[in-house]
Amino acid sequence: MRFRESILGCLAALTATLDFGGDAPAAPTENLSAALHAIDGAEMLQHIKVLASDDFEGRSPGTNGETLTVEYLVRQFKKLGLKPGNQDGSYTQTVPVVAYKSEPRATFRIGERTIELKSPSELVAWSYQPTPEVRVGDSELIFVGYGVIAPEYGWDDYKGLEVRGKTLVVLINDPPVPDPGDPSKLDDKMFGGRAMTYYGRYTYKCEMAARLGAAAVIIVHETGPAAYPWSVVVSTWAGENFSLDTPGRNPDFPTVSGWITFDVARDLFAAGGRNFEAMKQAAVSKDFKPVSLGGVATFQVRNTWRAAESRNVVARIEGSDSRLKDDHVIYSAHWDHFGWDPKLPGAKREQIKHGALDNASGVAALLALARGFQVLPHATKRSVLFIAPTAEERGWLGAKFYAAHPLYPLRTTLADINIDILNPWGRTRDVEIVGSGKSTLDDITSREAAAQGRVAKPDSHPERGYFYRGDQLQFARVGVPVLWIKTGTEFVGRPQGYGDQKISDYIARDYHQVTDTVRADWDLSGAVEDVRLLFRVGHALADGNEYPQWKPGAEFKAIRDRSMSSDLR
Repeated sequence: MRFRESILGCLAALTATLDFGGDAPAAPTENLSAALHAIDGAEMLQHIKVLASDDFEGRSPGTNGETLTVEYLVRQFKKLGLKPGNQDGSYTQTVPVVAYKSEPRATFRIGERTIELKSPSELVAWSYQPTPEVRVGDSELIFVGYGVIAPEYGWDDYKGLEVRGKTLVVLINDPPVPDPGDPSKLDDKMFGGRAMTYYGRYTYKCEMAARLGAAAVIIVHETGPAAYPWSVVVSTWAGENFSLDTPGRNPDFPTVSGWITFDVARDLFAAGGRNFEAMKQAAVSKDFKPVSLGGVATFQVRNTWRAAESRNVVARIEGSDSRLKDDHVIYSAHWDHFGWDPKLPGAKREQIKHGALDNASGVAALLALARGFQVLPHATKRSVLFIAPTAEERGWLGAKFYAAHPLYPLRTTLADINIDILNPWGRTRDVEIVGSGKSTLDDITSREAAAQGRVAKPDSHPERGYFYRGDQLQFARVGVPVLWIKTGTEFVGRPQGYGDQKISDYIARDYHQVTDTVRADWDLSGAVEDVRLLFRVGHALADGNEYPQWKPGAEFKAIRDRSMSSDLR
């Protein structure tokens, strides 16, 4: 086994230095000033205004908002002179989805109490089953701590317990294991220390529950560990949800999945004579064993559903080197948001979740990058693919579908550079790399940031788990190195803490809400610098000899190594 790993490591190192047989040695980097100048804040703002307008109705998949959005993006890519990204000659890739609207009722009987939860103020739940009514009856309630099975950390919250048919109550985020040498800190050797790992994401909790045959999983929401308030849970999952249209049951979710508030969790535990805080503390240990809460849950979910064909938008600039043009650098930015909900109070504008920053801003950056590459005096040696995936907000479905059905081979895809939520608050001296330390893209980004007179830093809030919350994760899962940068914290001309406050305010008030709109006081100068940085990184990959690699210890390294070793054979 060790010999095989050594061989794979050598092959990976070799691929990092090869230029994969281009027509000529790498030329000196051309002057990028015209291309960088083409990335313009005023033009980006105009794209954001259009995409986040009332007319586009919040850009929900399978609606008129999607039709307008896809038509707009195709029109813009054509206007810029990009070729269709799909080899069938079109600018789109069809993504088959099913849209579900779930109306849940949940009743818990614990001891002598019967507790019926109110939706969505106390409970948000859904079912991805195409049946008019889904029922889970008298399902035993089991507390499984953080719901994690992580052999590499010697951690198993289930301890072999048979949970088939049961309802699991799970805590969000990773187990916060204290550092044995300093209990005020988290142990860096357990999970990610302060940084959230994928084990901490709600998707992992649901996937594990489904894999073990649980009937339902209920996640206890806490704003700090989840990294967003209950209002985001409601706005994200209480409306229409989406799933890829695949045969059979959705393997990533049990029959019923959902969230309950922190106060409800305490009440449920107390009904069974247990202290929630004490049980939560007990779960921060390898010795934790699942605990029956002494009661049962009954769920009744009324479902309506519709099949829909959503679309990824794809455009391409073909590489100029005859032997390298089949290699691709991908830029991605999801186009979708949460649409229009006429049930909300107020006028139409107050019912639309406009998604100006999330992610009309990223799509505007995608178009700006396309313009930058188009004005280069010479096309880069490798091809550049621009993807605007659908349904990121519904579980990264567009990116997940592309990763499973790539239009161009993944083994010759150098990287995915993802863009999600730009900085609208001015210039920064720094930029943060989400999921830093995982790939050599960090080193390239740091070098190019230095060329701007800026510094690239690790994510200042790794506990929020951003790396596992964007489309780039789907590319990483199939082995493609990824890059996602976010707003720095050192704002030029602003006091310390200004950036953190702006980001915290956005998450608390506007994230996934109707108030994510274009603001008159926006300053996109920092966004422009960030997008120009991403251009420089992508250009270095598309026109240079560097082949990005996952670093030792990255959870996706083995996937890439297998792909590369197979290709070299």
